[in-house]
Amino acid sequence: MLLESKKPDDAIEILERAMSLNPTNGENYYYLAEAWLQKGNVKQAEEYNHLAGMYLDRDQKWVARVEAQAKKIRGRRR
Repeated sequence: MLLESKKPDDAIEILERAMSLNPTNGENYYYLAEAWLQKGNVKQAEEYNHLAGMYLDRDQKWVARVEAQAKKIRGRRR
């Protein structure tokens, strides 16, 4: 995966295309938040994390992941 390879720019490009094809896929938003966090853009990461939470709120596994990600993002704000 591009994020594991520390290639957030490539991941963002692909995920934004995927998002335009399926704008209600919360997993895309989750991974976009991860990519922006890797780039150090906390504000953008927060925005995508929020969208991920909106679209994944019915899947308990993902709810936990989104919440953990939000906590990580808040930790980077300091």
